[in-house]
Order: sequence, then structure tokens, then C-alpha cells
Amino acid sequence: MQAAPVRAIAIPSFTDAFRGIESLLMSGARRNAWTAVLEDRRRARDRVETEHVLEAAATRTEKAT
Repeated sequence: MQAAPVRAIAIPSFTDAFRGIESLLMSGARRNAWTAVLEDRRRARDRVETEHVLEAAATRTEKAT
């Protein structure tokens, strides 16, 4: 009777495990950073649009008085 073959499964070192976790967390951070960039751009567009509306309203008010 032969013994079953033993399969060597490499146990990841602490460094490998840490790098894997870090990679997972950083991918989330990158995604959050990009979302923040897109939100900043949207706010900038809204700010410019509001500025134009306020300038137009001020111009109309000055002509009306």
C-alpha cells in the first residue's frame, strides 16, 4: 500500500499577505480618489453656471432701475 502523495501548499509569508491586503485597499482608495475628482469637476461646472446666472440677473436689475 502506497501513501497518498503529499502536496506542498506554500503558505504566504507575512509580507505577501500584507502586500495583497494593501493592493486591495489601494484599489478602493484609487476608486474613491477618482470619484472625488469627478465630484470636484461637477461642483466647478455648477459654480460657473451659478456665476453666469447671477451676473445675468445683476445686469437685468441694473437696466431695470
